[in-house]
Amino acid sequence: MGLLPKNSDGCPYLILAPMEGVGDSWFRVAMATIGGFDEGVRDFLRVPSNAHVPSLAVRYLASEIAPIPLAAQIMGSDLDLMAEMAKAMEARGAPRIDLNCGCPSNTVTGRGAGSSLLKDPDFLHDVASALVKAVKIPVTAKLRSGFDDTSLFKENMLAAEASGIAYVTLHPRTKAEGYGPPANWGLIQEAKKLLKIPVVGNGDILNVDDALRMLDETGCDALMIGRGSVINPFIFHEIKARFAGSDYRPQWEQMVRFFDVYVRQMEEGVPERTKVNKVKQLMGFLFKKNEKLLSMRQSILTADQKEVGQFLEYALPRLAEGLDLA
Repeated sequence: MGLLPKNSDGCPYLILAPMEGVGDSWFRVAMATIGGFDEGVRDFLRVPSNAHVPSLAVRYLASEIAPIPLAAQIMGSDLDLMAEMAKAMEARGAPRIDLNCGCPSNTVTGRGAGSSLLKDPDFLHDVASALVKAVKIPVTAKLRSGFDDTSLFKENMLAAEASGIAYVTLHPRTKAEGYGPPANWGLIQEAKKLLKIPVVGNGDILNVDDALRMLDETGCDALMIGRGSVINPFIFHEIKARFAGSDYRPQWEQMVRFFDVYVRQMEEGVPERTKVNKVKQLMGFLFKKNEKLLSMRQSILTADQKEVGQFLEYALPRLAEGLDLA
């Protein structure tokens, strides 16, 4: 069936995006209790020039256990070390290696990694090719549409394909654009026409209608969803239900368990204030779901409970008021 199979109802493969900050391992494991997506991607692992590859790989892959496939995403610019890291990931059971060509952080790009690879299509090709040659598992790449602009868009897409990767995921914003302007879905359509390998669409999928519109407008082969899953953790089930011609009715108990699992993932020693702030961060997205929740958002974010259990006792009933859950 290939790497990106549709389900029996014709729904495309659905991937939970890695998201710096909110989309950490705690969130992915909590999301796995709700389910609906076909695969997740771990936070990127930076491979610096002085990396001790085996120990880095062990720590990275041992940090998370979830009942879903989890691709390993790596980022760096040293060909030999990147290839060695890919081998170490493969040896420890990673199902797929994803090359990060999209991180816009100045700290990252200043060291020649992430979206800085988009400045030089030939070097992007060389890094991706080194990974492909190093392992037998699939290698993929996640790209932005460019660094300062899209002038090298076509060259970068073709360079990625020529490296031998299995597919490309495109977030159609440049590094310079960050996360600000609307994602340019027309570039996903352009990539789809340009490439022979599959293209995964990513960017501004906040609800089911957005997902269907991206598929229709771009012809992309699969979807990767980030912020939309934080705003609505049930989005993957809802997309699949739409393809099946039915409605998905989430249960309130699922939402309660989502937060319970999220909090229990937090390691011992994490300060209570940090736990409260992390849960508030999630609530901040969830409370954007509708007008009723939005009206309560500020009171939730400024609540002064010092312990995470107390905060949830305060916040969950308010979340229940605004969500139409069975």
